[in-house]
Amino acid sequence: MINIKKSTEFILLAALFFLAAGGLEEAKAQDQRWIRVGQLQCWFRDDGANPELSPDDFLTWPTQYGDDQTTSRMEAFWLGARNFYDTVEGKTKSVKVVGSGPRYPENQQTITFPQSIKLIAKYPPPTVVVDEQIGTNNTLYDTPDELDENLPCDRMVIAKYNTSMGVSVTRKVLAFTQQNHNSYFINDIVLKNTGIINAEGEVYEQTLEEFWAYFFYRFAFSGITSSGFGSTWGAFSSEWGASTLNYNFGTTADAELRGFYSWYGPNQERPVTYAEDWGCPNHEEDGLIGSAKYAGATTLFASISPDQFDKNDPLQPKTTAYVSSDDEVMNASVSQFDENFMGRRYMFMSEGHLPQTHVEEVGEGNYPETLATTNPLRNAGGGTSQGQGFGPYTLEPGDSIRIVFAEGVNGLGWPMCRKIGAVWYSYYTTTGTPDLVMPDGSIGSDHNAYKRAWCETGVDSILQVYRSAKANFESNYTLPSAPPAPSEFTVTSGGDRIRLTWADNAVSFPHFDGYVIYRSEGNVKDYRTVYSKIFECDASNVVHEFDDVLASRGFNYYYYIQSKDDGSQNQVHPGTPLYSSLFLTLTATEAYLRRPAGLLIDQVRVVPNPYDIRARMWQFGEDSQYDRLAFYELPPVCEVKIFTERGDLIYEKEHTDGSGDELWDSMTSSGQIVVSGIYILYVEATEDVFAQQDITAPRDYVDPKSGEVIHHEGDLLYSEGEQMYSKGESVMRKFVIIR
Repeated sequence: MINIKKSTEFILLAALFFLAAGGLEEAKAQDQRWIRVGQLQCWFRDDGANPELSPDDFLTWPTQYGDDQTTSRMEAFWLGARNFYDTVEGKTKSVKVVGSGPRYPENQQTITFPQSIKLIAKYPPPTVVVDEQIGTNNTLYDTPDELDENLPCDRMVIAKYNTSMGVSVTRKVLAFTQQNHNSYFINDIVLKNTGIINAEGEVYEQTLEEFWAYFFYRFAFSGITSSGFGSTWGAFSSEWGASTLNYNFGTTADAELRGFYSWYGPNQERPVTYAEDWGCPNHEEDGLIGSAKYAGATTLFASISPDQFDKNDPLQPKTTAYVSSDDEVMNASVSQFDENFMGRRYMFMSEGHLPQTHVEEVGEGNYPETLATTNPLRNAGGGTSQGQGFGPYTLEPGDSIRIVFAEGVNGLGWPMCRKIGAVWYSYYTTTGTPDLVMPDGSIGSDHNAYKRAWCETGVDSILQVYRSAKANFESNYTLPSAPPAPSEFTVTSGGDRIRLTWADNAVSFPHFDGYVIYRSEGNVKDYRTVYSKIFECDASNVVHEFDDVLASRGFNYYYYIQSKDDGSQNQVHPGTPLYSSLFLTLTATEAYLRRPAGLLIDQVRVVPNPYDIRARMWQFGEDSQYDRLAFYELPPVCEVKIFTERGDLIYEKEHTDGSGDELWDSMTSSGQIVVSGIYILYVEATEDVFAQQDITAPRDYVDPKSGEVIHHEGDLLYSEGEQMYSKGESVMRKFVIIR
């Protein structure tokens, strides 16, 4: 007799979720969370994998240079066992395989049953404001569900779900912002045989024989070179991983590391030779290397058995075989009852180690796509994915196993990609013969070998990522931390400067040693962005404001500020300061120099005047939520006050940004919306202001002393060093508000 029982706790949670979601359709929708605080950024789903499903911009690196730095097309997670009794069909199957990915089938909701997903942060995200509005797009992504000051990392996603195999999964993804550890995620996964087999929470207890947990990865390194992102020089098939090469290592018990890495291999669709295509250079314009990065995973822990849950098996993963990304069992049409279909998946999961790695089978000088004809099992035309299988285990009811691995990306950063690519391009176009300085400092003789050697330094980079992740895990996440980022960062555009101010919460942190500020001009989070350091202070001369007086009119600027320590905690590069994450304060709203200050105080004006709320769309756009007026031609430093017609002071503000502009949202200083009426603007210069250069003004002015209208046709109005405004000089203007 089949023993099926209800998990009442699960049913209650499912019912609450259903009601909160507002109905069946919404309850079925998949949920996800983002981790957006390090150079490696990604979204994570509540059913355990990142399938080939929009959004496609996942696992991006280095995200400082944009969200289109994608390295992965899809990932999958399968569970399989033999001699499985299926309660739906009422019979024992020779094999059962369930999971998520690589595509998303229509019947996914009958295979995985999400319970919850949440993002936990160690500290709240900073408040970033640019010109009195939200200045960061992190408010769309870095939105923690919980705060936990005892979190072992900076951000953690926790997803819990059940499967039709009766295995319940708890997946934790740990992310770190420290610069030596911000290019990987640690996945800590616990698999428990709870017997919960459907969304209703029914339980059927059975022992899972020859149980395997299988992860596989379809990396693709087209990134900004892909036509899918608006560029033209890369091959479209690289966006799907057609030219990806994979290499696995560490299959013996004494291996220092165990895992694999993948990278861009030359693509036969490109109009350059095999030797020329390493790194996918922009052969059309400047030689920019578009795909010089390595990605992969390293195993940190795998339980020996449920009885030895806390002991590591150094021989896991037992399967490192690579598979065709477009094999028939990878399709979106999935059957969890077809034994032939599931048997083929189980074969991939459990086939062990192949005699050659993927890159070895492809062979030097051959395009990865050649396997499509020589070995379709490993490449059916769409590229090759790398697998990692853990097993076989025997899971009795209530048994659990744990698997921990780090997934990371690293390689050449964009400044080096530009530099190396430009040297290569000189030879490619026969326009120059600069020295080919190899990574070891020697001088090379072949520009293609030079570029390839620099691209392949990514091997050392990704292995260092793995070593860092291993050291972090084995230390039980006791990483030294940089001082926290300022909890508030404000950027204010002025007439002759852009003012930056920030909170002082980092000052009391051990080893605190000041701040550093970087600025980009024209764009942000783009591979063409250049970030320049414009300010630095240490603990001995610490300040909490800075005026960017080198900004030029007509340009947009973006900033980030980082707190730093004294370098004594850096275990990887001793003496180098640890910095807070730049992503916590990186501005996404442009700052720019505003209108210059007025030249004569008599020119102060209110715009529009009168102000009619029905016409506000003509002033600040039809989507404006403000009853907003502008005060123009102000002195660079002054006090702005607004009075009612009978003389009641309702609003005041110190204008200190050096511009001639100030905006008012028709609200009193206490937050009340003003009514229709006549109001008085009072402006008083609060500092003596002197001309910084000879000033001419071809227009009419009213002399505030004589009242005479003076016309200047390029006449000299002020000489350099002459006093323009005297402290205490003032003017009043009446204006009307109509509601």
